[in-house]
Amino acid sequence: MRIVAINPAARALGIASGQMLADARAIAPDLDAIEHDPLADARLIEQLADACDRYTPMVAIDGDDGLTLDITGAAQHHGGEAALCAHLEGWCLGLGMTLRHALAATPEAAQALARYQTAPAIDAVMAVLRLPIAALRLHNPETDLALRRAGLKTIGDLASRPSAPLAARFGSELTTALARLTGTSDSRISPRRVPPALLFERRFAEPIARTDVVMHIIGDLLAEAATAMLESHKGGRRFVVRLYRADGLTRDLAVEASLPLRDVKAILRLFEERIGALADPLDPGFGFDMIRLAVPAMEPLVPTQLHLEGGAVAEGELTALIDRLSTRVGRGRFRRLRPRDSHIPEQATLALPAVEVPLPIAWANPQAGEPPTRPIHLFNPPQPIDVIAEVPDGPPHRFRWRRTLHDITRFEGPERIAAEWWKRDDNQGLTRDYYRVEDARGRRFWIFRHGLYGTERADPVWYVHGLFA
Repeated sequence: MRIVAINPAARALGIASGQMLADARAIAPDLDAIEHDPLADARLIEQLADACDRYTPMVAIDGDDGLTLDITGAAQHHGGEAALCAHLEGWCLGLGMTLRHALAATPEAAQALARYQTAPAIDAVMAVLRLPIAALRLHNPETDLALRRAGLKTIGDLASRPSAPLAARFGSELTTALARLTGTSDSRISPRRVPPALLFERRFAEPIARTDVVMHIIGDLLAEAATAMLESHKGGRRFVVRLYRADGLTRDLAVEASLPLRDVKAILRLFEERIGALADPLDPGFGFDMIRLAVPAMEPLVPTQLHLEGGAVAEGELTALIDRLSTRVGRGRFRRLRPRDSHIPEQATLALPAVEVPLPIAWANPQAGEPPTRPIHLFNPPQPIDVIAEVPDGPPHRFRWRRTLHDITRFEGPERIAAEWWKRDDNQGLTRDYYRVEDARGRRFWIFRHGLYGTERADPVWYVHGLFA
């Protein structure tokens, strides 16, 4: 067992990360060792990354113990870079944590300075050149050893030499990492979340703790978002509110709409439904010092002409009802059927959450005066039945399903449906012969014979696939 991390007291005793636990106990017999929990560490770094969204939405996780913030254009909202760093240090100190930070022109340079420099430097460029080659964080440890044996111990030693011989000797990974670290090639972070289309926020000198005040602020932010969406002739499909507590914790509230929406009152009602459906109410702690509204998904929304009979009004009320119910009980509880381009009956439709169905697709209209070709209720998977037919490949005469015998008085078919072409050569798909049948009591079924008699199967199996009205 090896030591993963230590505190300052253990470091003062000469204990180091990576050391064997037995050797550490030989130095300090009363050493208090806690089992490493990587999942808890990952959750903690994600919580810290969420809290750092208060400084900038461009936040990336660096390894297991680091965060990278792109504060371009964001530092001015906190009084400058120095004030932002001071606030960040004070916040971490309040959480019982210490941190090492650095400012640089590239993410790799900032990460390297924070991890390897011993004291803050005035000139970040010169400080990078003094860093050890370990700051490149190469994946191949043999490359680090080869560089040190060649007498190249610092980033400056590498930067002063042509890149072509280095790439030929040590590989392109070395020159790529060196170029990003020194800023000679373009380098940017990959944020944890894609920046939303619209982003609005409110900061408070004194934290707020009342829910009604929070809802009032959310309404103001929605009004700003509605104005911006109106100018671009768009509406939002998803709205996310993030509440930042004074102690660094965050709380997210997200609502969705099945159609583009920019009506402030309607969106605010969805947020009220979301808060009402929470298992535990909003816990402000010492209060929220910032509220942010993001609109990550937008679609075109133009004025519509109302029908004289009020059909558009009824459709809008139905959509609003679906949005409210989906927000309260869950987005997957209410579904809409969407046609799919497949000739296999059980794969011809998709049941998607009602709030995420894209633009409607027209269903195929049945022929006038003809009975429906597909049943209202479809079994998935089809249920096996025992069938009696005059000839093996002929129409059914009688079948038994769920311990009940059904005498067929009328039938129509067969309708032959072949398997997908990519399954035919592997004998995975068999041909189906479908019949629409009616029994003596007037009940109508959709049954099929699975496999062609004599060519695909010697004894085809029958199934009931659906029920007509």
